[in-house]
Amino acid sequence: MATVYIPSLMQKLTDGHVNIDIPGATVRQIIENLESKHPGMKERLVDGNQVKGNISVAVDGEITTLGMLQKVGEDSEVHFVPAIGGG
Repeated sequence: MATVYIPSLMQKLTDGHVNIDIPGATVRQIIENLESKHPGMKERLVDGNQVKGNISVAVDGEITTLGMLQKVGEDSEVHFVPAIGGG
């Protein structure tokens, strides 16, 4: 199972867990399985059929441009990185 790292602002949805092992072969499957285990996560991560524009997805240390279609390995690390605003 992939290890998914949960952003601090979303950890209240995962009962404070910083990382969670979730099965899935793509980011889409990871998000669906994360939602079934921790309702509310999908709403925070997805807009329609795409990862929200203010969230970047990194798989094994690489930011992906494939979004939901990105392949995820059995031992992958998946990070959902919220954009940082400021000026």
